[in-house]
Amino acid sequence: MIPAIFVLTNTPIPTNLTVISCPKSQKPPSKNPQNLNQTLKYLTKSGNLDEAIRLIESSPSKFTDPETYSQLLHSCISQKSLHHGQRVYKQLLKQEYSEKFLENHNLKSKLITLFSVCGELDEARIIFENAIENEGVPESVWVAMAIGYSKNGFLREALLVYVEMLWNCMEPGNFAFSTALKACADLRELWVGRGVHAQVVKSSEGPDQVVNNGLLRLYTQCECFDEVLKVFDQMPERNVASWNSLISGFVKEDKLGEALDVFRRMQREGMGFSWVTLTTILPICARVTALLSGKEIHAQIVKSARRPDVLVLNSLVDMYVKCGVVDYGRRLFDGMRSKDLTSWNTMLTGYAINGYMRVAMDLFNEMASCGIRPDDVTFIALLSGCSHAGLTEDGQKLFHRMEMDFGVSPSLEHYACLVDMLGRAGRIDDALVVVKNMPMKTSGSIWGSLLNSCRLHNEVPLAEAIANRLFELEPCNPGNYVMLSNIYANAGMWDSVNMVREMMQTRRIRKEAGCSWIQVKNKIHSFVAGGGFEFRNSDEYKKIWNKLREAMEEFGYIPNTDVVLHDVNEETKAMWVCGHSERLATVFSLIHTAAGMPIRITKNLRVCVDCHSWIKIVSRVTGRVIVLRDTNRFHHFKEGACSCNDYW
Repeated sequence: MIPAIFVLTNTPIPTNLTVISCPKSQKPPSKNPQNLNQTLKYLTKSGNLDEAIRLIESSPSKFTDPETYSQLLHSCISQKSLHHGQRVYKQLLKQEYSEKFLENHNLKSKLITLFSVCGELDEARIIFENAIENEGVPESVWVAMAIGYSKNGFLREALLVYVEMLWNCMEPGNFAFSTALKACADLRELWVGRGVHAQVVKSSEGPDQVVNNGLLRLYTQCECFDEVLKVFDQMPERNVASWNSLISGFVKEDKLGEALDVFRRMQREGMGFSWVTLTTILPICARVTALLSGKEIHAQIVKSARRPDVLVLNSLVDMYVKCGVVDYGRRLFDGMRSKDLTSWNTMLTGYAINGYMRVAMDLFNEMASCGIRPDDVTFIALLSGCSHAGLTEDGQKLFHRMEMDFGVSPSLEHYACLVDMLGRAGRIDDALVVVKNMPMKTSGSIWGSLLNSCRLHNEVPLAEAIANRLFELEPCNPGNYVMLSNIYANAGMWDSVNMVREMMQTRRIRKEAGCSWIQVKNKIHSFVAGGGFEFRNSDEYKKIWNKLREAMEEFGYIPNTDVVLHDVNEETKAMWVCGHSERLATVFSLIHTAAGMPIRITKNLRVCVDCHSWIKIVSRVTGRVIVLRDTNRFHHFKEGACSCNDYW
């Protein structure tokens, strides 16, 4: 039963509580303070702040326990109600024992927290300054102010409060350590963070799990991976946040296979996962086309008692479309109860990179009809897709509609897509006109798109002029040097090729090696162009390779050695072509996966023309679907044809 409320005033005060009349045989409730305190506790816990504060205002002398006000302030903090908090503070100042109340450190901490969460940092600071004038101020008051600064984005001020606390000869505890470490991590203040770590080690109070997780996060954010491993290994207990930090550390080190291994170990030890875990792991699966691992995670989501949020579902859709399984990604997308702009952009990007631009445009129209306003990411996905699909006219129309119909001003990235689109189509003069009339300064990405167009259409003099600009803008980008070298090689200008290579050697610029990845069972296998000697000399490799070679000869396949941009004999060129990483990955998959299973390969560079032709024939000879993702797009090979229609 709800306790009765007695308001000691002649003025009627409205209440949203139901009035329950007492039977004649039952005595009315007592007006003693114990009943009033019970009523106040009930109102506070139920969040009925108006009634609770009115009760105090009507009988201030009945409420002399600081804990009562502490609970009420806690409720104000939970609701972020500045108005009610100010009324409670005013009541504290009016109390007969106001000095007793305002000297209570717990109440001071609550007031500082209240004003901080409501964005009133100046008011919080005044209470804090008054509090620290006295001796014996506990850690909780200092930490409340530091957290207040931190939550409002004033991270350096939060650290200064911690330093001021030390200057006042306060010995910090775990509460203070965790606050300081969070600020150091967010500010990437490694050396200050190391100092806090030293204080943690020296402290008589052993670090708790929150402090250890704070150390993990600090070293992860500052990319000190050795320290991440050391802290993790020394932790007596670990929770999901600890494992998440370790996984993030591996991701920052670009050790994606190891990150997946940590996730599996985490599951084996029965730790479970959080949605943060999955939104970290699923993008890894997408990057290395680890569809099997992605499906395992999807199964765990389905089995989970919790309903996944939009962020998790977006990551799941992203994983499927970036593993080339667009249809399944669309099924998930259609089944989402609520979608945000990222959901639509993820699905649009999936269609674009997989070459399904007509479906992407239909989805874009559906998006607009649903009242979802596209943003710059939306148009980057669509324009890039049009460029790689050869839909030049559609792409130009879309570019002009951006600002006119949707209010999205074209950025450098959008202009780069337009220039690339025109250049790929052979309209280099039109692309140059776009560059000349751009409202902003031309970037390296714009000139890089033009240089690639010169490569596609053998425009050597223009390529030289563009390359010189790129060498000024991006002197350390190896891609520009390699592109110019390839243009010279295609034109048979070997002296110029040697000149570019000497320039790279002088400037200590190294070309990125071609590398491909595949997942077989639970392991990621990587292959480097020209490497894998042990594998290539194995009997199983030679057996499959010879079978493929015989079958390909029947189809009239002859290696296209023009893709080897070195001045060597034809035999050496043919040998080098056969050592490209995507071929090694394909043969490995044919050996280690069951007949009929699709093969999924990821490559860090653009697939060469000859490997593209070779994989088309392999798909026909073996009856396998081969999905290859290079830096530009997906290539779905099936029965001797590719989804890109040889335009990429």
